[in-house]
Amino acid sequence: MTPKTIVQYLDPSSPLGALVLAGILFAAGLILSWSVRRLLKTLLIHDRSEAIDQITLSFLSQLSILAIWLLLLTFYAHLVPVLHRLGTALLAGVSLMSVVVGFAAQSTLGNLVAGISLVLYKPFRRGDRLQITAPTPQECEVGVVEDMSLGFTVLRTDDGRKIIVANGTMAQNTMIKLEDGAKQKP
Repeated sequence: MTPKTIVQYLDPSSPLGALVLAGILFAAGLILSWSVRRLLKTLLIHDRSEAIDQITLSFLSQLSILAIWLLLLTFYAHLVPVLHRLGTALLAGVSLMSVVVGFAAQSTLGNLVAGISLVLYKPFRRGDRLQITAPTPQECEVGVVEDMSLGFTVLRTDDGRKIIVANGTMAQNTMIKLEDGAKQKP
């Protein structure tokens, strides 16, 4: 294989080159995502003092992986000339679409921002026992924080049920942080 042939395979203006480039960037995305997960898992394993909050690391891992894929997608769009022309054609309608998407994704984006604020302010950590307002006959539920993703916080009740609460709700409602042995009062 000559250098000229290799350059031909990587030419983003040809369909084959764009496909090969997409494959390379996809593989790079998989490797980078795996590396971020592995690094954070290693940090958790070696943190004997529990100084590193697991929820924060999990949240940052998900946010980092999302950023990696968005950057790779943007990089790909800048490399392939056909996507430049498509982007220019779509630019005229982007303002209208941003308003429509903004209204449609208002609660989703609100949950994402609320999740970021919960991670920054750390009102609770994984393993904390919380009492939250819930649409049940008792009007509240008690659970242990099991996980927090970009949009939701998961609590595990004493009877094994999972309570999945949107981060926007967690940030707006009053929570009571209970001691480990404390039980919900009737």
